[in-house]
Amino acid sequence: MNLMMHNIEYNDIQIHHADTLESDWPDGVIEGKDTPRMFDAVMANPPYSAHWNNKDREDDPRFREYGIAPKTKADYSFLLHCLYHTKESGRVAIILPHGVLFRGAAEGRIRKALIDKHQIEAVIGFPDKLFLNTGIPVCVLILKKNRANSDILFVDASQGFEKMKNLKQLRPEDIDKITETVIHRKAVDKYSHLATLEESLRMITT
Repeated sequence: MNLMMHNIEYNDIQIHHADTLESDWPDGVIEGKDTPRMFDAVMANPPYSAHWNNKDREDDPRFREYGIAPKTKADYSFLLHCLYHTKESGRVAIILPHGVLFRGAAEGRIRKALIDKHQIEAVIGFPDKLFLNTGIPVCVLILKKNRANSDILFVDASQGFEKMKNLKQLRPEDIDKITETVIHRKAVDKYSHLATLEESLRMITT
């Protein structure tokens, strides 16, 4: 219903009811061969810091090049699932809690792998209280499977909003500013910074 309300044609809608991390896409393996379904773009807003079964995942093709997310925080599992299912020129945009930017151990190793592969295009920080079901601040990570450039655009969009009764809401001008900054990869004083590979490694792997 949500897709139809956003003008997605009925014939273009395919819905699968399954545990994304446990079973992957239902047609992921055909006759014993891994044949994942690939997409031009993947957008996701998964449950934040959910528990998941991370046992015996080392050979899972979604995770084996990056590492396994901790069982108490599945955030990077969802991200890697999305990235795995993009085409070679595909992009991912995923909403996650800010913790994915600085938590260490396994998550730090996954972050470093993503940076080393030049797959993170942009990190956009948002204010708290944007969603009804959580008051924590969130960020959007934009990734591309194959990039020639290694820089990462960091955007601090945490101050641009309209305060409602119990929530904060992005105004059209806030959305336009974010969009313009990300598309043109602009460095704007006290708003966005285009970080080199070395800067990115210092900022979000330590």
